[in-house]
Amino acid sequence: MLLLTKTVLSVMLGFLLATFLGLILIPLLKKMNVKQRLSIYMEEAHRKKSGTPTMGGLIFIIPTFLTTIILTLMGKIEMTTNLLIILFVMVGYSIIGFLDDYLIIKRKNNKGLTETQKLFGQLVMAIIFFFIFMKTGGETSLVISTLGINIQMGWLYGLFILFVLIAGSNAVNITDGLDGLAGGLSAIAGIAFGLVSFSAGYEDIGIFCFILCGALLGFLVFNVHPAKVFMGDTGSLALGAVLVSIAILIRRELTLVIVMGVFIIETLSVILQVIWLYLFKKRLFLMTPLHHHFEKLGWSEVDIVKLFWVFGFIFSMAGIFFGVWL
Repeated sequence: MLLLTKTVLSVMLGFLLATFLGLILIPLLKKMNVKQRLSIYMEEAHRKKSGTPTMGGLIFIIPTFLTTIILTLMGKIEMTTNLLIILFVMVGYSIIGFLDDYLIIKRKNNKGLTETQKLFGQLVMAIIFFFIFMKTGGETSLVISTLGINIQMGWLYGLFILFVLIAGSNAVNITDGLDGLAGGLSAIAGIAFGLVSFSAGYEDIGIFCFILCGALLGFLVFNVHPAKVFMGDTGSLALGAVLVSIAILIRRELTLVIVMGVFIIETLSVILQVIWLYLFKKRLFLMTPLHHHFEKLGWSEVDIVKLFWVFGFIFSMAGIFFGVWL
C-alpha cells in the first residue's frame, strides 16, 4: 500500500508541477518568439501550426527533475546510482535537443544541428553512460530470462548501448509529428516501464517512471489538439533516451522493443520508404513517418493519434506481460 501511495504522489506532483510550469512557460515562449518552423512540404493543416511555441519539452523535463529531487529530499525515494544515470541522460539529451531547437529558431529555418553534430553529442552521452554503468557494477551480458538467453557481450555491450540510445531517441523524435502523439505514447510507455521496474525490484526507477508519466500528462494539457506548444527536440530526444536507459538499467532490453512498438514502426516506415525509393523508384507510403501516410489517406489528426495511442497501449500491455509474467 505504501508503494501505491508513493506512485500516486509521484504522478500527482509531476502533473501539478508540469501544468503550473506550462501556464508560465508558454506565454514566456511566445513573448520570446520561440516559434516552431515547419517544412513547406507539410499539409496545409500543419503549415497553419507554424508559429506555435516550441521547446515545450521543458514543461515535463524540469518538473520530472525537480519532483525526483523533492521526493529524495523528503526521504520518499533513495537517490541511487541508477537514478543519477537516468537524470544525467535526460538532461544531457535534452541539452542536445535544446541546442538544435535554439539554432532553428535563431536561423529562422529548419537547419539546426547537423546530423553529424547530433550524432557526436549522442555518441559522447552513450560513452559516458557506458563508463558510469561499468564503474557501478553493470553487467555486459544481454539477458532475456523469459527465453533463457544470456549472451556475454563484453565491450560490445557499449556499442549496443550506443545503438539503442541513438535509435530510441531518434524514434521518439520521428514520431513527434502530430499533436499529443509522442507525448501520449511516451506516457503510456512510462506506465509500462514503471510497473516492470517495480516487478524487477527497482523501486527508485519505477517511481521515476510515474513522475515522468505525471509530468507528461501535464504537458499533454497543452499539447493535445489543437496544440498550444510543441515539445521540440528538447523533449523528444530526451524521452527516447530515458526510456532506453531505463530498459538497460532494469535489464529488460527486449521488453523495450515491445513497449516502444509504435515508435519502432514509425521509424521502420521511414527506412522502408528510403529503401523502396532506391530499389523501385516509387514510394511505398504516401508520406512518412507512417502517421503522415494516414493523413494523406484523409484521416483526421485526432483519429490518427487515438489509433496510435490504442496500439501503444496494446504494445505496453504486451510488454508488461512479457517483462513481468512470462
